[in-house]
Amino acid sequence: MLNRTEKDLTEVVLARLDDAPDARFRQVMTKLITHLHDFVRETGLTEAEWQSAIRFLTATGQKCDENRQEFILLSDTLGLSMLVDAINHRKPTGATETTVLGPFHVAGAPELPNGANIAEDVPGEPVYFSGKVMSPNGKPIPGATLDIWSTDGEGQYDVQRPGGKMRARGRIKSDANGRYAFWTIKPVSYPVPTDGPVGEMLLKMGRHPYRPAHTHMILSAPGYEPVATHLFVKGDPHLESDAVFAVKESLVVDFVSHEPGVAPDGRDVERTWWSVHYDFGLVEAASSVAK
Repeated sequence: MLNRTEKDLTEVVLARLDDAPDARFRQVMTKLITHLHDFVRETGLTEAEWQSAIRFLTATGQKCDENRQEFILLSDTLGLSMLVDAINHRKPTGATETTVLGPFHVAGAPELPNGANIAEDVPGEPVYFSGKVMSPNGKPIPGATLDIWSTDGEGQYDVQRPGGKMRARGRIKSDANGRYAFWTIKPVSYPVPTDGPVGEMLLKMGRHPYRPAHTHMILSAPGYEPVATHLFVKGDPHLESDAVFAVKESLVVDFVSHEPGVAPDGRDVERTWWSVHYDFGLVEAASSVAK
């Protein structure tokens, strides 16, 4: 029969997946189609609303370029990124918790020595990060890579500035005892981009676009599972209402203020500066445990 109704159309569409050779693809598409069709039925979606949705998704794609990923921003602000993160990264005690990667990570940040300043000539207040990279049982992990990036003191990432020069970004390695240190700029809270379709969506939802102040890191080491995470500034007013739902209590840390003077690495700092101490925990990769 060619006359499909709203009652049997879903079953007809799902039947077209019977010959899909990839079982996981078939499973995911079956659920996707089922939930989409149920959504249309439950809301009584109008043709005008569906056309509006198509225009929204089209505009989201058109806003993407090599420096901006509007679809990641959409996923983040709908809580989908953190839901996928929660399902895929169940961590044992002592392991650093993950959070969203965000749309501003850039591959190929410069490799710098342990203790380096990754934010030379970047506006903002200097902050000194230090600590160890360890396994959950406290074993130091030498040679672990920390891929670090953050806003400047004005709430802007380098990719949002004209010129395209990398700033407040860098990669360092932990030393033989798992210790790491670096200087950067104390992060500030900032709004996610609101000049695109996701910004319009947030406005219609009655939501603010702000993220609490944080510094991004991806930690990795041979034989260990990589971790994409943030360290958040304790006391930030947006911790409870992060626009992308990414705050976890274990990642909220004290940024301690210091008067001008000599820093722990012997550097003479001529203005107020901050320090953060945080120990990261990495879990052995399943392939390493099997061996």
